[in-house]
Amino acid sequence: MAIITILGAGRMGTAVTWPLRDNGHEVRLVGTHLDGEIIRACQEQRFHPGLRRRIPDGVLPLYLEQLDDALAGADVVVSGVNSLGVHWIGRTLAPRLWPGAAVLSLSKGLEASADGVLRTLPEVLASELPAGLREAVTISAVAGPVLAYELSGRRISATVFCGADRDELLRLRGIFHNAYYQVWLSTDAVGVEVFSALKNAYTIGIGAARGMLEAAGGPDEINAAMHNTAALLFAAAARELSHIVRLMGGRPEGFAGLQGAGDLYVTCTGGRTFRLGWLMGTGLTYSQAQAVMQEDTLEGAFAVLQMAHILPVWEAEGRIGPDDLPMLRAIIRAITSDTPLALPWDDLMGVEQMFV
Repeated sequence: MAIITILGAGRMGTAVTWPLRDNGHEVRLVGTHLDGEIIRACQEQRFHPGLRRRIPDGVLPLYLEQLDDALAGADVVVSGVNSLGVHWIGRTLAPRLWPGAAVLSLSKGLEASADGVLRTLPEVLASELPAGLREAVTISAVAGPVLAYELSGRRISATVFCGADRDELLRLRGIFHNAYYQVWLSTDAVGVEVFSALKNAYTIGIGAARGMLEAAGGPDEINAAMHNTAALLFAAAARELSHIVRLMGGRPEGFAGLQGAGDLYVTCTGGRTFRLGWLMGTGLTYSQAQAVMQEDTLEGAFAVLQMAHILPVWEAEGRIGPDDLPMLRAIIRAITSDTPLALPWDDLMGVEQMFV
């Protein structure tokens, strides 16, 4: 039996408690400073309001003020915050981690630094740790097509754990893997993280197809969906994602796996990012769609803004040309200028794709 401490009681942070408890591990679920009401509901009613389920028997819900006790003897520390909370969780854990500690990040995203460097979120988390500790802690990450609602319903799900340490990845798989939560491993941390993060940006474009249908009068008995349009956008997204992974030194062939096509597919089946694209496809601007959704935190838009900082740097360095990544550029323009999304249909597959 292992002791797992999860910091972040949101939907995904809590959802992984199901396979962990079913595998017989001790699980301590610690809320952030934003999770007070969630922890109260979990303590008093054993009910998670976001997942709308009773949490598994044996999960110990704790407030942030109890974090020190929750970390005592932990075999794995799980970062369960979203991409905007990674700096906070790094600063929070920095004085509390120990040499040899194992951290597993559930956060998905990328961050552009002021000097034009694009970093994965495990790298961002590590940057908040003291230099001496940074090299003595193992940080791995989770990516891949898993929706929290389905995992907490024990529906068969498969994901990818990635990192530089093969032995650590195998140890983590032994803790988390079971019949309905299948864990696969990759040492291509860059490729896996980039696919996982940027699929949110591209889902905005793919989701626009559904909005275009709505703007045209909605589905009827003959045209039930915009599958043809969405298929073109999905293929264009696959092409551009693989190109970006190659630019960053990852393995572009990984798109054929869970971290690429699998994750992009499941994100396009629903959720906030798909709904954002859907609304923008009807003709709404980003701010108008945000107002309809009543959401301040949209990770797909955050990923787009990070790439808006990076593309000019890559272009100045000669790594990409002005006509590369046309789908991403269109999404960037729509969000940064708050104008309706205008997708470049004739350019999506690139000139070199004239003959396929």
